[in-house]
Amino acid sequence: MPRIKFADVAFPDHNLPSAHDIEVRLRKFLDRFREQIGSPKFDYALSEADRLKVRRRAAAYLSAVSRRSGMDHLDPKERARLEVFRNGAQIQPVETEHRADEIASCLHTEMPWMAPATERLWHDMRASVRNGDPAPLVRPMLLVGPPGIGKSHFARLLGAQLTVPTTIIEATGEPASFVVTGSQKGWGSAGPGKVLEGIMASQIANPVVVVDEIEKAGPSVSTKGQSYDLSQGLLPLLERLTAQSWSCPYYRVQFDMSWITWILTANSVNGLPAPFLSRCPPIELRALTQEHLFGFAEREGLRRDLPPDAVDTVKDVIMAIKTPHNVSLRSVIRMLDAVDQLMHRPALH
Repeated sequence: MPRIKFADVAFPDHNLPSAHDIEVRLRKFLDRFREQIGSPKFDYALSEADRLKVRRRAAAYLSAVSRRSGMDHLDPKERARLEVFRNGAQIQPVETEHRADEIASCLHTEMPWMAPATERLWHDMRASVRNGDPAPLVRPMLLVGPPGIGKSHFARLLGAQLTVPTTIIEATGEPASFVVTGSQKGWGSAGPGKVLEGIMASQIANPVVVVDEIEKAGPSVSTKGQSYDLSQGLLPLLERLTAQSWSCPYYRVQFDMSWITWILTANSVNGLPAPFLSRCPPIELRALTQEHLFGFAEREGLRRDLPPDAVDTVKDVIMAIKTPHNVSLRSVIRMLDAVDQLMHRPALH
């Protein structure tokens, strides 16, 4: 798995000497220098003024090393957390166009009603392979369609196919941008965002990140009138050029967030600002048909090793509901869960 430089910092050498070691070296050097220029023995013994100068020089050297690292403003605990990026971060590639075809085929077989999203993803993966990119560069996708058609399920399935972590952010529960970007020190809940925390935990720089029901986040304004809308906070992360050197408000360090696969879901585009929509042109998805629901029930039942007659019972329930879009994937999964529990219920004595 290839690696990229992820954090724009210079990590000091593991063998960087301590202040004490540097002072010892400087004192020895000064002794030898005075001896070489012919100073009498009793003259080149270090005075207290010499010792203070040596101490200042050692401190100045370590301070310069710290400034060059780009982490001199961080406390030791924060620097230690960034150590995971000393050797960069891993990115999971799609090695060949054939592999891109396989991923798209799997997604389409599992969720054929998501064809517009699958096709866009397929073309992006193939283009990345042709361009020699070390990992897929997938344009941010805004999936717009009725609730319950499996938009989040599609994202999880994609993460599994790409063998990368998937981070889910519920916009209804986290309407402010802090959940994605993090917040600067001084706030009571200061810390890095959920996306960066996930990359730090996995050390994989191209996860799938899902922002669910983005249109329901709404405006978020502080008591001082500052706006912290989730859609606005996402803007620099959705543009590749700005994402390559995205500055974390908490660490005040730049990170390369340009390899993330962003999947944003919405039931409609109402309320979403124009700058956001220009970065994520909506991909319109239709409601599920009865055939889609039958196919999903069959595949999921097979995956769970349920007998065909049990799956047929679920299909009968779906057929009994006259309006197919009143049945969601969640409904089918709940029905299969109930069948699964009945099948494996312990015998009563």
